[in-house]
Amino acid sequence: MRKVLIITDLSQVSPRIPGLAKYLIEFNWKPIILTNNVPESLEPTIKIIKIPYLNIVASFKKKLGLDLNKKFQEQIRIPLFLRKQKKSIADRCINFVKEIVLYPDEARNWMPYAIEAADNIFKKEKIDAIISSSSPVTAHIISKELKEKYKVPWIADLRDLWIQNCDYQYSRIRKFFEKKLELKTLKEANALVTVSSIWADELKKLHKRDTVYTITNGFDPDITNIPPFPLTKKFSITYTGTYYSGKRDPLKFFIAIKDLFSRGEVNVDDVEIRFYGPREYWITKEIEKYQLSNITNQYGMVPKDLALQKQRESQILLFLNWEDKKEKGVYAGKIFEYLAARRPILSVGGSGEDVIKELLFQTKAGVYGDTVETIKNHLKKFYLEFKQKGKVDFKGDESKINTYNYREMAKKFAKILNRYEGKS
Repeated sequence: MRKVLIITDLSQVSPRIPGLAKYLIEFNWKPIILTNNVPESLEPTIKIIKIPYLNIVASFKKKLGLDLNKKFQEQIRIPLFLRKQKKSIADRCINFVKEIVLYPDEARNWMPYAIEAADNIFKKEKIDAIISSSSPVTAHIISKELKEKYKVPWIADLRDLWIQNCDYQYSRIRKFFEKKLELKTLKEANALVTVSSIWADELKKLHKRDTVYTITNGFDPDITNIPPFPLTKKFSITYTGTYYSGKRDPLKFFIAIKDLFSRGEVNVDDVEIRFYGPREYWITKEIEKYQLSNITNQYGMVPKDLALQKQRESQILLFLNWEDKKEKGVYAGKIFEYLAARRPILSVGGSGEDVIKELLFQTKAGVYGDTVETIKNHLKKFYLEFKQKGKVDFKGDESKINTYNYREMAKKFAKILNRYEGKS
């Protein structure tokens, strides 16, 4: 069986790479993962080479006597009114320091340790190909050196774009130099992979190459809501995940549901709104503003298994789509978790023409509302069904949904590996 060395940080690429590694072996490719961190949930049969190191951020925290597991903002004394801002002064100061110190990313110190470990792997194993997955982009820089040294094909997997990232936070000066680094590094890759066709087109333009492939994220076919979990008695609307104020937040949903209550089109006593994720001050204020506190709870961070259970027992799953048109190629990983939950999805927000709308239309797994009015219409239809049947039925197309599982993802990666096997 052929062997592929996967270079990545498993703490950042879960669940894409663990899902890929689990199923690649079915397509005659045995993965060996070189990482600096191992999530507890990883399959025990997958061979892992863990090479830990103290990254730049952790090194600074250690020197300052700070907790390595908490953010700077949580440990530096900042006046309360500044911490409550959506973008605090502390965030801006820290970003300025990162601009200079974290180039190209905070994993750069891992490079010598990873290359030494990879050299040992190549001595002991017959490695037929390399896959690198970012973030961190240091994984690609490491893989470039290994490809040049060992003359094996290399696939660079960009879960997020590099300098084309719509959330790129640094100055034009840094972007100028980082663009040169990206072009120089990825030029050596046999193929580039990213998660949407929109992003693939952007990569093709920047790198002036056709060998860019689209392979979306997915879900584990072994862990789905079959048979279905018992549903809540109330008309429950559940969100699990993080928020980004003004970019991906529940404001339109709050306005829509509040209006339905005011018009008497939905009975407030039937409804339960649940948020599982970081407790955010500004979310609390929005809940209070729209007088939803009596039916809405922020439960905070919960274990993954509990979050999945809450998804599967919910009448409707709330998905917060990216508002910025620049982000129309973004598949949030949460959408694939929701597909596995087999519960109706209500996507709110978005540009009107993006990959989430296309996915929901294709799979029939839910509905898309980019305006308050469309969100209200969708909610009314869901609620009427709930009142008539005591539940909202899931009407997704199973055959289409299953094209987004990890087995299919691994099959696509294996096809690319086969194409470049034996080429340097």
